[in-house]
Amino acid sequence: MPDHSTFSKNRHGRFRDSDLLRELFETTVRRCIAEGLVGGEGFAADASLIKADANKQRSAEASEAVDWDDLARTRRSVREYLETLDEAAWGAASEAKPKFVSRSDPAAQWTGALKGHAFFAYATNYLIDLDHSVIVDVEASRAIRQAEVGSARTMLDRTQERFGLWPARLAADSAYGSAENLAWLVHERGIEPNIPVFDKSQRSDGTFSCSDFGYDHDRDLLHLPGREGAEAAPEGLSNRAPACR
Repeated sequence: MPDHSTFSKNRHGRFRDSDLLRELFETTVRRCIAEGLVGGEGFAADASLIKADANKQRSAEASEAVDWDDLARTRRSVREYLETLDEAAWGAASEAKPKFVSRSDPAAQWTGALKGHAFFAYATNYLIDLDHSVIVDVEASRAIRQAEVGSARTMLDRTQERFGLWPARLAADSAYGSAENLAWLVHERGIEPNIPVFDKSQRSDGTFSCSDFGYDHDRDLLHLPGREGAEAAPEGLSNRAPACR
């Protein structure tokens, strides 16, 4: 067995630059396909949090000005962060700014998703064949829902490109159940989503929930909340319940 320090240095150097670990992973998947362990009809997508090697004491608040170009001169992690600002799985995943940004590893996401103490983390995203639970692709991303959804799309397209696999259905939890993602699966990729809808119809931000609105089918009128006796004709809707957005 190689010395752990030597292996780590090679992993961050030669292995990383040559994409060797990706080649090794995909070779293993091809062997699983050849042995009949991958059906390709149904996939599942999921994500796990991986704690980043980043310390809150060396972080900056989102509103604090940081000279990232200066830090990029000496830190590879900062250079990679700047290079991925426009990628869907990283900087472009969300316009919302995290509360803290690590100076040593700015791509790591400050998250309290585990309901305990918040920490810096990444998400590791998996695409799994349902026949024998073989992982057919993996992708790292920011530890936020939008980035995880984007990674699932990336993995679906890459699995089709690399292995010729195109599932008829995709299973996932409600984090993947936004209207936009469900529409992408059905209309753009022809994949049946076995995914609970990401339901935001019940509001907690002071705005009205869907249940606050009433609909009179006979008169084709909406009863407006907060204004007693107020009604409105739902434009473009006739004799059916209105869509709630």
